[in-house]
Amino acid sequence: MENKNEFKSGFVSIIGRPNVGKSTLINHVIGQKIAIMSDKPQTTRNKIQGVYSSNESQIIFIDTPGIHKPKHKLGDFMMKVAQNTLREVDLVLYVVDGTEAFGAGEEFIIERLQAASPKTFLVINKIDKMDPEAVFSVIETYRKKFDFEEVVPISALEGNNVTTLMEQITKYLEPGPQYYPSDQVTDHPERFVVGELIREKVLHLTREEIPHSVAVNIEQMKRRGNSETVYIGATIIVERTSQKGIIIGKQGTMLKEVGKRARADIETLLGSKVFLELWVKVQKDWRNKAAHLREYGFREDEY
Repeated sequence: MENKNEFKSGFVSIIGRPNVGKSTLINHVIGQKIAIMSDKPQTTRNKIQGVYSSNESQIIFIDTPGIHKPKHKLGDFMMKVAQNTLREVDLVLYVVDGTEAFGAGEEFIIERLQAASPKTFLVINKIDKMDPEAVFSVIETYRKKFDFEEVVPISALEGNNVTTLMEQITKYLEPGPQYYPSDQVTDHPERFVVGELIREKVLHLTREEIPHSVAVNIEQMKRRGNSETVYIGATIIVERTSQKGIIIGKQGTMLKEVGKRARADIETLLGSKVFLELWVKVQKDWRNKAAHLREYGFREDEY
C-alpha cells in the first residue's frame, strides 16, 4: 500500500507544437518567469528546467522547443532536444491549443509519442477561450489517436485547473530524492535566463520585422566594486545588416526600449539594481554554423 507521506520526485517534459502555451504553463507553475514567452512560434531553444518544490514533492519540468520539421541546423538542434527528452523523463505533458484544429503538426508529434511510448498526459490549453462542448470534442479527437494516461483541460494564462494538473502529476511520480534546494527554481545559470529575457523583449518589440535569427550573448555580468548594482554587457546577434538597423531604431530608440524592458525583468530576477549595456552585431547565417551555435549556447553534446 502506498505511503502518502513519502516524498516524491521526478522529471516531467512539456512538449507540443510551437506557440501552444508551454512556456506560459511552466512560468505559472514555478511562480516567476524562467521561460521566454512570445506570440511568435519556436521561441524556446534550449531545454529549460523549472523546479517546483513543495513539502510532498519536487517536480523538475523540462520546457522543450516546439516540435516541428526543421529548416536549418538550429532547427535540427531544437528537434533533437525535444525528441530526446521523451526517453529521459518520468512523464510527458503533451500540451495542445484547444482552439486549433487537429492537423499535420499534431500527427507529427503523435507519431513520435507512439515510437517512444512514454507515460503521457494530454493537456488541453486555452479553455478560457472555449465552450465546454468544444473541449469534449477535442478530448474525443485526441483519445482516438493515443492512449493518454490522463486528460487535463487548463488555462495556463488564467491558471484554471493548473492545481488539478499538479495533483495528477504527483500521483504518477515515484518516491524519490529532493534533487534541488527547495528555493531553487531553475537549473540554468542566471546568465542564461538574463539572455533569454533580453531576447524576449526583442521579439516582443520587433514583431514580424525580426524573425528567429536573433540570439543574445552575455559578455559580462558582475558587481562593480562594493556597488549593489549588477553590470551586464550583452550583444544581440542578428543575421542581416537591415535587422541590426531595426533593433537599434531611429536614434537608438528601439534598443533603448529593449534595454528598459529587459532591465525591469532582470532586476526582478536578480533582486538587485542593474546597469544594462546592449550592443548589436551582425553574424551572417549563424543558425547554420556549428561554431556560432556553440558560442551562443546551443551545445548539442549536452543532450
